[in-house]
Amino acid sequence: MHNILLTGGAGFIGTHLVKRLVKNYPQYRIVNLDLLTYAGNLTNLADVENAPNYVFRKGDIRDQDLIQGLFDEFQFDGVIHLAAESHVDRSISNPLAFVETNILGTLNLLNVAKANWKDTSNKRFYHISTDEVYGSLGETGFFTEETAYDPRSPYSASKAGSDMLVRAYHHTYGLPIVVSNCSNNYGPYQFPEKLIPLMINNIRNNQPLPVYGDGLYTRDWLWVEDHAAAIDLIYHRGKIGETYNIGGNNERRNIDLVHYLCDVMDELLGRSPGTSRQLIHFVKDRPGHDRRYAIDATKLKNELNWEPLVNPEDGLRRTAQWYLEHTDWLEAVTSGAYQKYYESHYQDRK
Repeated sequence: MHNILLTGGAGFIGTHLVKRLVKNYPQYRIVNLDLLTYAGNLTNLADVENAPNYVFRKGDIRDQDLIQGLFDEFQFDGVIHLAAESHVDRSISNPLAFVETNILGTLNLLNVAKANWKDTSNKRFYHISTDEVYGSLGETGFFTEETAYDPRSPYSASKAGSDMLVRAYHHTYGLPIVVSNCSNNYGPYQFPEKLIPLMINNIRNNQPLPVYGDGLYTRDWLWVEDHAAAIDLIYHRGKIGETYNIGGNNERRNIDLVHYLCDVMDELLGRSPGTSRQLIHFVKDRPGHDRRYAIDATKLKNELNWEPLVNPEDGLRRTAQWYLEHTDWLEAVTSGAYQKYYESHYQDRK
């Protein structure tokens, strides 16, 4: 079998990618390594957990001995590295955790892959990153693969560091790598600390909708299954040593996005138009907030014939509908520690 180590497969993006690979490639063995921190949820993968080509192992990418043991057991042909601390607010509160996981964890994976892949033919180390490494854009322009790195938060700095290490291992040691940098993902199974599921859940419960600053921050939103399809293509057909930007062609200002979700949720919940907009509550801005991100994915389209298939209005509506149909999932993940986190980050921002 073609054996792939996929890190972070119980998280949001990982959930969709694991399901796609397990179902579409029965000749592959997908080994999902996940620490199951607050955002990792194995119930997301219940429909593939008994598949003959799927294996789950709980573990930490900071544990090099554990990773070596997995390489010994499965003789991996590929690594798809998704595991990361990824929430900017959390990185501001605890930068060290982001350095340890995103930089040192990536370094462990690189070292073990280098040590085990004496023959690198038909091997691939795929590192998945973020557009936030590029910094902030003005009102015009787009991030391309040639844009200089300018990270502005501990999260994006830690991802920039991991990107550089991956490329260094290619140039120094000949490790066969590919890198992708994606825009903001959205869709089912996203932990509700992120903007879209947070707003959907709060609207559902008639709670305030915390919007940072003036609400004019702009992001490019990417349907998560479009992202999974791009990862699939890049893993199989991307050029070794290359970087690919993955974007949704869906720029929205935060306040416009929240307004749209309010209107969709009012319709789905049978509320009077405009009801949920009354819940919007502007809060103190977070430090170092990047103004605008926008991805130019021309390279990916030209080389691998990929482009996003789900239009933003349909994707956002489908996302809202999914959360309303899976309130049991929401209740399960928004209990306990998450409530304390929410209170510490939003309730005091008056």
